[in-house]
Amino acid sequence: MEVRLYIHIGGEYTLSDKWIIGIFDIDQTTTYGSDTMEFLSIHEKLGKLDIVSPELPRSIVVALDRVYLSPINVKTLISRYNKHMFLMDNVNDSQ
Repeated sequence: MEVRLYIHIGGEYTLSDKWIIGIFDIDQTTTYGSDTMEFLSIHEKLGKLDIVSPELPRSIVVALDRVYLSPINVKTLISRYNKHMFLMDNVNDSQ
């Protein structure tokens, strides 16, 4: 049985862990060069950039088919993922 974890990334958006490629701090990735801005611009032109909330974006979530700007910081998103993984490991160990 395959177990899927779903991570709430802000607003009304929840993604399966199987779809998430990476989670990046928006300040760290946009400060030191133009590559990130170009990446976001390309995805926006392709219609594959979703702004999760009207709040200030704090992280970039790259998924298999889209890119999301999330108001939730990277540490919180990764903490949610790790919490789900810990719970799933305990469920699997008890079976």
